[in-house]
Parts: sequence; C-alpha cells; structure tokens
Amino acid sequence: MRLSVIIPILNEARQLPDLFAHLLPLRRGGHEIIFADGGSTDGSAALVEVAGFRLVRAGRGRALQMNAGAAAASGEALLFLHADTRLPPGAPHHILQALADGDRCWGRFDVCIVGRPFMLKVVAAAMNARSRWTGIATGDQAMFMRREIFLRLGGFPAQPLMEDVEISKRLKKISPPACLHQCVNTSGRRWETRGVWRTIFLMWRLRWEYWRGIDAGLLAEQYQ
Repeated sequence: MRLSVIIPILNEARQLPDLFAHLLPLRRGGHEIIFADGGSTDGSAALVEVAGFRLVRAGRGRALQMNAGAAAASGEALLFLHADTRLPPGAPHHILQALADGDRCWGRFDVCIVGRPFMLKVVAAAMNARSRWTGIATGDQAMFMRREIFLRLGGFPAQPLMEDVEISKRLKKISPPACLHQCVNTSGRRWETRGVWRTIFLMWRLRWEYWRGIDAGLLAEQYQ
C-alpha cells in the first residue's frame, strides 16, 4: 500500500525548508508528497516547486485544499498533515500497518504540542484522551484514511472550520479510528500567541456550539 501525504499550506514560507527536510525521507521511501496551496502571497508555492515537490493550487480553506490534494493523489492511503506538524519515526509503517488488517479504515496519531507553557502538555493529553473517548480526531493529529473511503464520503465537507470533526463523525459510521500512541509534534504557536487559557476556552466553546448546530461559517468568524 502506497501513502500519499497531503499538506495544505498558506503563507508558510518561513517554515517550509524545515518541512521539506522532514519529508525527504518519505519521498525517498517511495511515498507521494503533495502540497496544496490556498493562494499564498509569500512565495510558498514557488518554494515547493523549486524543492521539487508536487504542488496543486486550490481555493483558500483547509477543506478545499486537502480535497484538491487528495484528487491529485495516487496512493491507496491518504495522510493529511498540517505544515507545522512533524511525524514520528516510522510513521508510514505505523499508518499502513493500522490500515492493513481491514478492521480500521482510518485513524490518527497522538499529539504533543511543542512550546514553553507547561499547560500545553495538559492540553495535548486532554486532546488525546478526548479523541479516544469520542472517536473524533483533529487535523493536528495527522489524520489518515484509505483513499477509497475518503472518495466514498466525498472528501472533507466544504466548510471553513470543523471539517476534521465533521469527517470524523462520518468515518466513525464506517469503522472506529485507529488511535496510534506514537506522537506527532505540532507547534504551540496558536496557544502561545493567543494565550493558552484563552485558546482552550475558545476551542471548547466553538466545539460546543458546533455540536449544538451553529453554522461552521459563523464559528469561523469567531475563531478568526
């Protein structure tokens, strides 16, 4: 089974060199790497092309970008990776092994949040525990799934926020997620910039309101 790694980007030029170095071993291992640019204005798209990675262009928004990347993918399994997230050693092996037995058609990794505040460790532990309890994954956890299942569901819903939550709900109806204990490392910049407690309360409130049926577009405005 071949893995296609899809990375949505928007103005990520500063951290792309480190990401390229992180992804090179996967490309050398025969896995497909696709960057989906949502209209960057900082030269991100040009950097991807100069580095020799495949680039697709899409409308702005992670759901639209990830769907465009998946449409261009040829692997039997898809991994959706945020630009500020780094995979653990042996990630392709863990993913393909989790999908190989047929009991699970999708999954995600545990997450570790990189940053100075101690509370980020608590936040990460809570995210991982909540995900195991609810069967809902977030984009920070590097979601993966069989391509055929992704296509059957019609991809990520075209909404500006909570697309990861929504597709998790749909995937759960097909199989429980494979919850891998290996950790992806994701940047804590969102929490550090906005404030850890403020961000925690914001995300919990948005999730509660989404569960209550509030439109994702309205929630995206609050998030921004």
